[in-house]
Amino acid sequence: MAKDKTLFTCTECGGSSAKWLGKCPSCGAWNTLIEGVAESVGTGKNRFAAPLSLAGSSPVQKLGEIEASDVERTPTGHEELDRVLGGGIVEGGVVLIGGDPGIGKSTLLLQALDSLQRAGTSALYVTGEESSAQVALRARRLGLDNSQVQVQAETQLEKIISTLADQQPRIAVIDSIQTVYSEQLTSAPGSVAQVRECAAHLTRFAKSSGTAIVLVGHVTKEGALAGPRVLEHMVDTVLYFEGDTHSNFRLVRAIKNRFGAVNEIGVFAMTQQGLKGVSNPSAIFLSQHSEPVPGSCVMVTLEGTRPMLVEIQALVDGGGPSPRRLSVGLDRDRLAMLLAVLHRHAGIACADQDVFVNAVGGVRITEPAADLAVMLSITSSLRGKPLPKGFIAFGEVGLAGEVRPAPRGQERLREAAKLGFSTAIIPKANAPKKSQMKDFEGMTIHAVERVEQAMELMRELQRSS
Repeated sequence: MAKDKTLFTCTECGGSSAKWLGKCPSCGAWNTLIEGVAESVGTGKNRFAAPLSLAGSSPVQKLGEIEASDVERTPTGHEELDRVLGGGIVEGGVVLIGGDPGIGKSTLLLQALDSLQRAGTSALYVTGEESSAQVALRARRLGLDNSQVQVQAETQLEKIISTLADQQPRIAVIDSIQTVYSEQLTSAPGSVAQVRECAAHLTRFAKSSGTAIVLVGHVTKEGALAGPRVLEHMVDTVLYFEGDTHSNFRLVRAIKNRFGAVNEIGVFAMTQQGLKGVSNPSAIFLSQHSEPVPGSCVMVTLEGTRPMLVEIQALVDGGGPSPRRLSVGLDRDRLAMLLAVLHRHAGIACADQDVFVNAVGGVRITEPAADLAVMLSITSSLRGKPLPKGFIAFGEVGLAGEVRPAPRGQERLREAAKLGFSTAIIPKANAPKKSQMKDFEGMTIHAVERVEQAMELMRELQRSS
């Protein structure tokens, strides 16, 4: 019996090579080639032909003559999930959701399907990792008694598509795409070829039938979605579950969304009745101090279209000859840059000090608008003097010591004023006009252009408080 021919496939781009190479010849990524069985090429009909393929070619139209209308959305019954999706499920849309094992992907989707079914939207849950009885047990634990959601335990692609064509549900969940396999391929389920092929067929079916499909994806040890990166390009929306499994709170972030805002987040709390949306997420990311403490500064970050208040904590301590620089939830390289700017332009030296910076609540802040709050919290910890109660700050800091504006600064200030904050240090370019000050009654706003101005203002506020 002839030995099966092997082929090495890249997990990043899906490119192939006849032999193992350290660097993928297609995309240049290192150590991404995985050995698999080469697929035989048939001479028959193309596997993407009808009924899985789309209709014939579309006519060519001028862009200005096309009637553009907003896509219709079906709310899932979970406000936070609808926010991340851009308003709800879109007909024919394909959503890919990934996250660590046990973080709550299947729980949230089962709750959403039950809400949709009770609202009159037909739903199908295809499970490839659990039996139907296990899914029913989870539903009972979540309090979804007498749920009418249809469940199918199946992993073969052709049977799944046949069921979708017969039942014609408005929304279907495939949990997970790594367990689905096609008979047209000989490689094992979860391989690059199988994941790419099955996702392509399911996407084509969704576009041709109008059924919205949600694919659950596994993640690698680095936290990225397992399988080829082309999988993320096929779908319309990519969502990531974030959060510590030891914490009660979960974040769902939109990495890609053709029907809504990117980087939008939804905040959920894990309870005995499943995941519940959190209407005021700022309360999660603020520590409850009875009195102000040194090294703490609140900032307003922007996640998608939502402004949120996050507390930045800093601890500066004697470090000896080899001081440490550690940040949690913030960029470590940016922390080193801010310390250099603080020394050069404000005369505050931390060269012989250990500096630890943390964003409370496990949130990750990637925008540079956190720079000013980080520098103020470090200075507060170094001097051992707390910032005044009800104080916030935001703004980007440049290498020349200038304080640059943050996008949508007015919305950030309104969110802080709504939650009762009374004092703010912000970039001068974000300062509201006199005609807009009525929106910020009770808040004292200090606009600065330079880092040294912000530090001097902080010292004055500390002396007067």
